[in-house]
Amino acid sequence: MNSDLPDGYEISTDPARLDAALIHVWLSSDAYWALGRPREKQDLAIANSLNFGVYDSVSGDQLGYARVVTDRATFGWLCDVYIAPAARGKGLGTALAAAVRDRLAGYGLRRILLATADAHEVYAKVGFEPLTTPEKWMALGAQ
Repeated sequence: MNSDLPDGYEISTDPARLDAALIHVWLSSDAYWALGRPREKQDLAIANSLNFGVYDSVSGDQLGYARVVTDRATFGWLCDVYIAPAARGKGLGTALAAAVRDRLAGYGLRRILLATADAHEVYAKVGFEPLTTPEKWMALGAQ
């Protein structure tokens, strides 16, 4: 799916390959934005999103995850991006972000957003930029 992906890894949008239990453990216990998220809530999020899994191409083990909430016409929200700690530092996060970008390009979306506290450089490598007018944006439940 992605030419930027290091050898030995693959990215898939096949929902049947997702390890929902593992994704829940990763996000609910190690991702600052999803700590304590209930399994039922995570399963519902997966069911209603365009999902991306990163896998070891030999063992098939899932090593990363991202999902996009989108209408597939005008807008997308990239979220829950996670790479397993043992797989970090290999370029998988950047490759995953590039795969998301490339897959969404076909929809002709006007805007794709994400929020990150600590990975701006990863997303900048694949074309994400800070909002030019953040003062125009608002949120319900903002914390």
